[in-house]
Amino acid sequence: MLGPIVNALVIIVCSLIGFFLVKKIPVRFEDHIKKASGLAVIFVGIKGAMVNQNMPLLIMSILTGAVLGEIIDIDKWMKRLGLWAEKKLGMNVKGNKSDEHSFSKGFVAASILFCTGSMAIVGSIQSGLQGNHEILFAKSILDGFMSLVFSASMGIGVAFSAVCVFIYQGAIVLASQIVSVYLTEDIIREMSAAGSLIIAGIGFNFLEIKEIKVANLLPAIFIPWIWLSLIA
Repeated sequence: MLGPIVNALVIIVCSLIGFFLVKKIPVRFEDHIKKASGLAVIFVGIKGAMVNQNMPLLIMSILTGAVLGEIIDIDKWMKRLGLWAEKKLGMNVKGNKSDEHSFSKGFVAASILFCTGSMAIVGSIQSGLQGNHEILFAKSILDGFMSLVFSASMGIGVAFSAVCVFIYQGAIVLASQIVSVYLTEDIIREMSAAGSLIIAGIGFNFLEIKEIKVANLLPAIFIPWIWLSLIA
């Protein structure tokens, strides 16, 4: 569990630094930094999605995942969780002065960004099966930088995404030995591609082009696992 623990701690520390120190930068920089981060996230997402070698499966996964996610309405439940944490902690923190729910939005956006993608999946599996934490350590550096920027513009909710990161990656670490027989290289690759494409959606949200309920796309990550396992 060393990898998930380090990843979560780095996110917390960097988020606190960003919220209490970096946020003191002039207000005019906030929007610019957010949009620059959006471009970077789009690049990371698209680059990660390019590992896909089964385009029809990727499209089917995104569409099927969108339908399932909308039925469950994961986005709504994650926002409720963020608002619940905000209320319980007695916080009404606004990372963005024009947004009443920046805590929950920061929590949701950061949780999805840090929990999806190839590094989270492959790194956690490698950590659980081999005790090799190198990928998760590298991911911690990337997450730390992003949480520093995000918390400065979106608020303290970003720090609480560390809870989701620890639970998500920790669960994969613990479950990897049990399901290792079913996690082939093809499955991991296609799951990572779907997760990366969802990350690109977060980038578009940062650019404020058109809001995408990226949380409702999360089931798409597991469609390749189900489909390829059935075929096998």
